[in-house]
Amino acid sequence: MRVRGRLTWGRRARAGAVLTALLVGAIPPAVLLVSDAATAASFRAGAATAGAATAGAATAGAATAGSAAGTAVCQVRDDRLAEISGMVATDDGYVVINDGADDEARRRIFFLDQRCAVVRTVSFPSRPRDTEDLAIGRDGTIWVADIGDNDRSRTTVGVWRLAPGAKRPVLHRMTYPDRPHDAEALLLDAAGRPLIVTKGGGGTVYLYAPTTALKAGATTPLAALGQVTVPITTTSNPFSFLGRGVITGAASAPDGRRVALRSYADAFEYDVPDGDVVRALTTGTPRITPLPDEPQGESITYSRDGRSLLTVSESAGQAAGTRPTILRYPATATTATAAPPTEGAAAVSPTAVRPIAEDTVGLGGRAWPLMAGAGTLLVLIGLAGFLWWRHTARQ
Repeated sequence: MRVRGRLTWGRRARAGAVLTALLVGAIPPAVLLVSDAATAASFRAGAATAGAATAGAATAGAATAGSAAGTAVCQVRDDRLAEISGMVATDDGYVVINDGADDEARRRIFFLDQRCAVVRTVSFPSRPRDTEDLAIGRDGTIWVADIGDNDRSRTTVGVWRLAPGAKRPVLHRMTYPDRPHDAEALLLDAAGRPLIVTKGGGGTVYLYAPTTALKAGATTPLAALGQVTVPITTTSNPFSFLGRGVITGAASAPDGRRVALRSYADAFEYDVPDGDVVRALTTGTPRITPLPDEPQGESITYSRDGRSLLTVSESAGQAAGTRPTILRYPATATTATAAPPTEGAAAVSPTAVRPIAEDTVGLGGRAWPLMAGAGTLLVLIGLAGFLWWRHTARQ
């Protein structure tokens, strides 16, 4: 016969151990999908507390922690380039841009030779807010994406257009149709118009493009064109699982038949067989190139021959003497065969896509694991309570 009795010290200890083990095992599924941090410091803090808990949650063919690092091409030794956030390759070398910097000497467009030495700079006619990426048109026009917004407070974002031979870039302002977004990636579509890719935070990012031709001195409305869910990987990076769920840069192959998005951990290449970049990103399945353990990788470009992906990281906040180094990774094979259409002037039409709370909660389209984790937590708490009751009921 069972009657409620008093727990001995040993039973209390065993029951407490069971309860503790269950709760500790239940917590990671519920808390791993936290809001994406707006700064690298926040990423590192999140990685330090829960980095290892997502090991094994990778898709087939995804990157692993043992992936090979890129091959060094050249080292940038100019002290003004400690926060490189965008890069494109040219026939003569590279063009790079710093993240939004307080130092005026860093707020420039830098042209490098093939050995990464600065050969000239171009100043902005007015102060940019937060330059985050670069793109290059087929005619050699350089597009600077002034689209960063960590606080999500900007009423407008912009792109600076530097035409070949021009002495100063021209600013074109744009406004989102829904709310401010933080973004660090820029592509050009087949018509030569800028396509903004938001940074995201939970693996889902959104695409925006101007609804009409850009005009200097005017503000052009943007339209939401679709969303992209990037694959889950386990590639080692300084920000752990948080670094795999954000998009920090983008690039187009010189022939326009491939585009790449990058996170702090990986590059995702999409085929663009018909020139429709939005459809390629929203419906295609990317091939993954691991970019393991780059200090703070926010830049990516294709080599001029299209055979390689080139990346470079910020060096600010790294060990003394660390210099940004351009790294080379083999580009993945492509199955695209059709040439993209030539550049035109067709307007981009808005779609019914309605992004919701993507940057606020950082979960994007992956809220279901959080709910599953919460359900698991409740079940395990119930089981722990039952085991506690059994211990207390034994005579």
